[in-house]
Amino acid sequence: MAIGKSVRLTPRYPASIRVDDEIELRLVRDRDAPRIFALMDGSREYLRKWLPWVDTTRTVADTEGFVHRAHEQMGRGEGFHAGIEYRGALAGIIGHVYLDPVNQRAEIGYWLGETFQGRGIMTRTCRRMVDYAFESLGLHRVEIRVDVDNRKSRAIPERLGFVPEVLLRESVHAHGQFRDIVMYAKLRGEWELEGSRGVSKSLHGGPAVPRTEE
Repeated sequence: MAIGKSVRLTPRYPASIRVDDEIELRLVRDRDAPRIFALMDGSREYLRKWLPWVDTTRTVADTEGFVHRAHEQMGRGEGFHAGIEYRGALAGIIGHVYLDPVNQRAEIGYWLGETFQGRGIMTRTCRRMVDYAFESLGLHRVEIRVDVDNRKSRAIPERLGFVPEVLLRESVHAHGQFRDIVMYAKLRGEWELEGSRGVSKSLHGGPAVPRTEE
């Protein structure tokens, strides 16, 4: 991509993005707030170790606030958040922590309900989000930031060929302590090179990893 080329942000993001025969991403809607809260609340102890916002999300109204902010973000053309629908059930959330059109980069954030672990759902979903970022949005760089001790979550960018670039020491405060975060990134040229080497970007026909992984 030539330096200075505009990011291809569309006026409206698609209402849904198909990942494969089992998974579909759907933009979060106001009526989704109770489902999102129920999924998070049912996995509260599992998720709170890595996600500081879990402790401040106590009611459906808190989740409604998240959905409202996601709509505002989308309206500004700064990315979107989507529910991960797995075989018709809400399994988690994935979206843009930020999207920077000027510098053509974005960060992907995600979480998955505890009962949906071990099916390859998040690896397949993240791969689709990365492809969407480069193909449809025309970005140059995609980042994923993960707690240094969260091995399951770190395995996803590593499996997808992201490069661990830097350790952000004590950059997140959670549960009374400061946590180290690893920042992974993939550049457009690296993603294109995968295609030239025949690395499949197809997301159909089953999981990208064995079902023993997240």
